[in-house]
Amino acid sequence: MGITLLLLAGCSALGNANNTPAEPEPDLSELVHAAAEQMVASNPELTRYSPMIAATFVSIDNLSQSSTLGRISSEIMASALARQGMQVREVKMRDSMFIEESVGELILSRQVQRLTAQHNARSILMGTYAQGQDYVYVSARVVRAGDAMVLGSADFRLPLNNNTRSLLEGQGGW
Repeated sequence: MGITLLLLAGCSALGNANNTPAEPEPDLSELVHAAAEQMVASNPELTRYSPMIAATFVSIDNLSQSSTLGRISSEIMASALARQGMQVREVKMRDSMFIEESVGELILSRQVQRLTAQHNARSILMGTYAQGQDYVYVSARVVRAGDAMVLGSADFRLPLNNNTRSLLEGQGGW
């Protein structure tokens, strides 16, 4: 009887070890801020290419389509890069970018030279995302305005949970 109780107690203790609360999934803001830090750490000279303008991140499957996820990812990344020392020009109040209510700011390649000259921008933040089964993969880049050379880049994956699905709904995702 004593051995049985001892075995049950041991099994109970092992069961508790497996029931430890899981770490919370990182949220979009945390992932984007970490990506911005990584981008600047990999190229400390990145901030020399200020000021920067930001374009909405777009779906890799349709570069003329975005979603709430693409718009907020771009906004958070621009903010995070500003915290890292990058000067960011706000362009939403002007007609210098192609703006569609459901898409956001998409830089048209033929307008890049005009846009960068108009805003005296030396670099552009752009990015793409792709929806998988369990994750959304995001790739962000800062490119030099003059020749489209990539100055910094960072990638991350966001768990495809209900919150992320909600941000993708605008593109007909999930």
